[in-house]
Amino acid sequence: MPDPTLKQRLQRKEFILAPGVYDLISALVADGMGFPALYMTGYGTVASYLGLPDAGLATYTDMLARASAIVERIKTPLIADADTGYGGLLNVRHTVRGYERAGVTAVQIEDQHFPKKCGHTKNRRVIPKSEMVDKIKVAVDSRHSPDLLLIARTDARTAHGLEEALERGHAYAEAGADILFIESPETEEELARIGASFSIPVLANMVDGGRTPILKADQLRALGFSLAIHPGLGFLAAGGVLREVYTYLKRTGTSTGHGLPFYPFEEFNKLIGFEDIWAFEEKYRQD
Repeated sequence: MPDPTLKQRLQRKEFILAPGVYDLISALVADGMGFPALYMTGYGTVASYLGLPDAGLATYTDMLARASAIVERIKTPLIADADTGYGGLLNVRHTVRGYERAGVTAVQIEDQHFPKKCGHTKNRRVIPKSEMVDKIKVAVDSRHSPDLLLIARTDARTAHGLEEALERGHAYAEAGADILFIESPETEEELARIGASFSIPVLANMVDGGRTPILKADQLRALGFSLAIHPGLGFLAAGGVLREVYTYLKRTGTSTGHGLPFYPFEEFNKLIGFEDIWAFEEKYRQD
């Protein structure tokens, strides 16, 4: 039997724990570990692809290309950040349809003004609630399959307070969002209020070093959340190890003896797909 879809898992009240992936290596590593979903982080994807901040600088085309490439190489359902939908209502329709064609399982759209910013950084502004409601309605009408999940994110908490964020959450749920994402709560008490406030699934964003306390999956589930994403875990870990190993190389002049965790070269060959290349070459050998 095929694996259950993300929608089916949520209907069964399974808790969804999703690590952040930001390129093909991180996606391939995470794909084989049994997670129910992976999360294509906007911050990490923009940083790895363009070397720039997550501040509205990556285009729809940039992000769609990355999502398409990841989906093509993994079996795990992919949740993908689609920023603000990359413009107005027509852009939202175009974005949802493009992400759906690419094979994305869930599309996340937020209520920030364009250009948007990472939800745990300063100076974020939100559009009027009514404008985001219209975006959600367009997104719902634009998908071809009901299995494509729509995540509505609000960044209202930081500038306007939790009450405004909760009010927006209710409006977005009424407009047809499948999952709510109240960004940047700042205490466990706020997390508890968010988790208890809605009848549809709610997502918790666990950003290491961000504005929100990091709780374990079972704690979040007990508070009423249905999903938790850890968007920065992969690229922060990779950046830390890269800095250490490059520092060691510069200091010692060698790559041996550093004691840091390494992915064995032969295993990495398998991960990246060399076995398929070798089998192909054996089959079609031209001696």
